[in-house]
Amino acid sequence: MKVIIIEDEKPSARRLQRMLKALDIEADTMLHSVEESIEWFQNNEHPDLIFLDIQLSDGLSFEIFDAIDITSAIIFTTAYDEYALQAFKLNSIDYLLKPIDDEELEAAVSKFKIRLPKKQTVSLDFNEIKKLLINPIEREYKKRFSVKVGQHLKLVNIEDIECFYSENKGTYLHTNQGRSYLLDTTLDSLEEELAPEHFFRINRKFIVNIQAIEDMVSYTNSRLQIKLKTYKGEEVIVARERVKKFKSWLE
Repeated sequence: MKVIIIEDEKPSARRLQRMLKALDIEADTMLHSVEESIEWFQNNEHPDLIFLDIQLSDGLSFEIFDAIDITSAIIFTTAYDEYALQAFKLNSIDYLLKPIDDEELEAAVSKFKIRLPKKQTVSLDFNEIKKLLINPIEREYKKRFSVKVGQHLKLVNIEDIECFYSENKGTYLHTNQGRSYLLDTTLDSLEEELAPEHFFRINRKFIVNIQAIEDMVSYTNSRLQIKLKTYKGEEVIVARERVKKFKSWLE
């Protein structure tokens, strides 16, 4: 399990590091500012868990998420309670107020461990393995979605969808007819349900259909801006750390 600490007060960071070590958790990486954190995330594999202070020396840590698409779990560690609502819009496990209590820290870590996928051991005999190699299981992906329109339900075929996006705590699909519909799901869940040859998650807010891409333009910080055929909402930007995979996906 890879764990990092982002905390501008070095004594507090070292204290948290010692508390985690007592729980058999090694947090060897400690970052101390928004700028340093953004640079680190751009050049390193993202961790499983982040212990994150909110007020850093050069701004609020939320600025990191504006620059980098981060899917790591987060336990916030802060002296201020007014940011709790904003924090829980992210991948938050818990929100610990300083000074951090040993029992509260252990409880927060336990919450995170419960969310970890369980390893399963499957035993197959030789004939079963041979059968799978000859006839690999083809995964079924979503072919359509049902959306609510007033008191009615409408079916939207997957080929008619330009993109999925999140906005104001809601998840929407947008069609190539220029209509958006609210879904009762999340982008994280949708990623598992969509055929990867057709759909790609370009950042934490958007999943796009390759057939809907009309143009691609170089953008700041080595990112790409996507122009879709009918979607005219907020800018559709490929996160910097996903640009390489995105380009491979296009080929």
